[in-house]
Amino acid sequence: MGDVFDCEIQARMRDINLGGHVDNVEALRVLDEARLLFFRHAVLTADNERRGLLRDLPSGVAELVGAQRVDYHSEMRFVAFQPFLVRIWVSHVGRSSCAVSLELRVAPDHAPAVVAETSTVFWDTAAGSAWPVSDAVRAALESYAGPPVALRDRPGR
Repeated sequence: MGDVFDCEIQARMRDINLGGHVDNVEALRVLDEARLLFFRHAVLTADNERRGLLRDLPSGVAELVGAQRVDYHSEMRFVAFQPFLVRIWVSHVGRSSCAVSLELRVAPDHAPAVVAETSTVFWDTAAGSAWPVSDAVRAALESYAGPPVALRDRPGR
């Protein structure tokens, strides 16, 4: 397995619902925020400069979420000043897309409360079509390569 990207996303009062636990939609917000940090701020240089996995993406190429699979494993209770912990890696790089696997924990010693896989399509906005992943972007993505996260309804599970 290649590198993984670990980050903290601060929990907010708005993350909880009337039942007192973290709302499932807010859990998705946390995962999405972490994914954006991963693409824009993951370490890729020998001097630990945080330039991001997509630093070589040309202007005019957007990352669009093509699919998202999420499995909730345990309830998450809001704890003031305790951030969510998210771990991300790249589980697939295709011709014009990639998939990232994500794990969300509420504390370092806890199992993931949420696991997810998000597929991102690279879209050339001027051409109005998918953008073929360049060698530089592919190399950056593959430096964080690992197996797909275990989702409940994958074949063979």
